[in-house]
Amino acid sequence: MALGTVSVRRIAVVGGGPAGLMAAEVLSAAGLRADVFDAMPSVGRKFLLAGRGGLNLTHSEAADLFLSRYGARQREVGGWLEEFGPAQLRAWAQGLGIETFVGSSGRVFPQEMKAAPLLRAWLHRLRDAGVVFHARHRWRGWADDGHTLRFTTPAGEVAVKADAVVLALGGGSWARLGSDGAWLPLLAERGVAVQTLRPANCGFDVAWSDHLRQRFAGTPVKTVGAAFAVPDGSCIEREGEFLITAHGVEGSLIYALSTPLRDCIEATGSAILRIDLAPGRDVQRLTADLSHPRGRDSLSNHLRRRAGIDGVKAALLHEFAAADDLATPARLAALIKSLPLRLIAPRPLDEAISSAGGVDFTALEENLMLRELPGIFCAGEMLDWEAPTGGYLLTACFASGRAAGRGVLHWLAAANVER
Repeated sequence: MALGTVSVRRIAVVGGGPAGLMAAEVLSAAGLRADVFDAMPSVGRKFLLAGRGGLNLTHSEAADLFLSRYGARQREVGGWLEEFGPAQLRAWAQGLGIETFVGSSGRVFPQEMKAAPLLRAWLHRLRDAGVVFHARHRWRGWADDGHTLRFTTPAGEVAVKADAVVLALGGGSWARLGSDGAWLPLLAERGVAVQTLRPANCGFDVAWSDHLRQRFAGTPVKTVGAAFAVPDGSCIEREGEFLITAHGVEGSLIYALSTPLRDCIEATGSAILRIDLAPGRDVQRLTADLSHPRGRDSLSNHLRRRAGIDGVKAALLHEFAAADDLATPARLAALIKSLPLRLIAPRPLDEAISSAGGVDFTALEENLMLRELPGIFCAGEMLDWEAPTGGYLLTACFASGRAAGRGVLHWLAAANVER
């Protein structure tokens, strides 16, 4: 039977972020009734906050490099991106009247930089297509029959029956915006394989001295390199900025390395991130410059004049260098180029930009339907994949929502044929 003949069916989409809304768009475009349920007073709250400083929608880099950002989940995410990758996402935004541009870093932004205009245009189109929104509906699992969905609302509990369900409930970070991971035990109780939620794109704790914490918390460390030796013997290197916090470090440079750093801490109890305080200057040149007689200069002035090290960079150097290191030009130069920063724990999950873990891919069929629960599909960050910031997270969330919506259509069509 053709897909268009199932227009009387009702599909429940639980979660109103990018993945859920994209699934609803696919379903409504096929003539089905899509009802979107969200625990918050309005949909897309995390999406709006993520775009507050400029919505990084996707990235313009080559497809193979883009795909590599998904690490161990390249095969799974790659399937979604074949259907709806960065180019298709930009074209989709243009269809909403949102023009995009490529920034100097290769990241793609809306012309107005904000998430709100895109979300407004999208919701307007979804409502015109017949999508129905139900705010303040928090999913609580299933009723005793195992099929009816239960929601708590300000008016009490409600029950919802649907022909299929798309769960797009987010990960475990930013609980105040609805992504609290409360769905994980509900699925585990039904026999769905799940992985513990862990922080991703997160900051880390460092055992700062009281002096550094009190003097420099909130200070950015600009234009440095970072290197991390992973257990397989390779070394990951990045360049950028990070921020000193009262607890440790965070910021774009740290987030870019957060997955291997977190995994190392889980395995060994800590991770050593080596910071290059003077990228672009080799250790031989630094040694020669620092070997110039100081005369009456203090060490601080000597470091500033000869190595360009002052402020927070000088404070970091003093934090980890012994007196003999500071007095020996070769050892001082070596520390400037490779300062060992010991990270002792990732920051709590609720502080992270995103999360790892969630529904294991072994629990899913190719169309993102749960093997243990036919007719229940999953999408977005609640699946066990992760990616760095830079548009990769959003792109895969959109793409997975589209994949789940298409999965529903194919499953319903197959079910009709079997009847």
